[in-house]
Amino acid sequence: MQYRRLGDSGIRVSLLSFGSWVTFGNEVGVESATEMLATAFDAGVNFFDNAESYARGESETVMGNAISSLGWPRHSYLVSTKLFWGIHGGVNATSTLNRKYLSEAIEGSLERLGLDHVDLVFCHRSDPDTPIEETVWAMSDMVSSGKAHYWGTSEWSADEIRAAWDIAERHHLHKPQMEQPQYNLLNRRRVEKEYARLYEDIGLGTTIWSPLASGLLSGKYSEGVPEGSRAATTPFLRSYLQDADVMEAVSQLSDLAREIGCEPAQLALAWTARNPRVSTVITGASRLSQLESNLGALDVLEDLDEEMVERIEQLFPL
Repeated sequence: MQYRRLGDSGIRVSLLSFGSWVTFGNEVGVESATEMLATAFDAGVNFFDNAESYARGESETVMGNAISSLGWPRHSYLVSTKLFWGIHGGVNATSTLNRKYLSEAIEGSLERLGLDHVDLVFCHRSDPDTPIEETVWAMSDMVSSGKAHYWGTSEWSADEIRAAWDIAERHHLHKPQMEQPQYNLLNRRRVEKEYARLYEDIGLGTTIWSPLASGLLSGKYSEGVPEGSRAATTPFLRSYLQDADVMEAVSQLSDLAREIGCEPAQLALAWTARNPRVSTVITGASRLSQLESNLGALDVLEDLDEEMVERIEQLFPL
């Protein structure tokens, strides 16, 4: 396993990490989660991603119970949560980043995870109805209180991130350290272009999600869409599946993977991991074999040369 610094922070995260979105609390219970977390940890994964809203809190409960049963020393792993959508409803607790919500939401996440602190906490989306200054103060206070070590954002624009950082700088507060954007061959512009100046200017780290575009880049939908699958119920995936150019590019990616003797998912993961601006690639799995396959992307990364990268990027241009 490789480890990279989270932007300009002192902490290092495993290049491949493991997240619970969609799976934990839905398809995956405590027993399967425990097995997969143990396998990931044994492979060198030290970062496990979660969010309050995943399965309306059940994902955190499943992960917390699994970690507890494994008995890992707290210094040996990193856990995150993300706050914004809320799980209780109500005018001050839904789709917001106000101080009241944030202060109460972190307490709920810690209780479900069975931890006294998380290592990373993200503002899961931006909130145009709450002053950024109020959010920055609340997140900085969360770090100062010891309930989180670092705070950051997810799917914020470059301007919003810079505004938050400037407020923190002006008031000598804890600054946003990382962003969690979607990044894959079909979604390149934000990470490669929009955030370009932030990496050097403010030391931004990235914990990227959906490296396989919700499974599309694995090629599993090339022969059709199974009834009840994620693609059948997710609008943006359906739009891709109806785009002949996208599906042809996915097919050709599979050809390239066969050429070098790996799976399409491993090649797509290796491509994201080779970007030095990516601190960690969050992978997901609903079963152990899927996780083990994803971990094989590390071997592909070692052999991924510039010629192959150029051929891949010609299929999925910016």
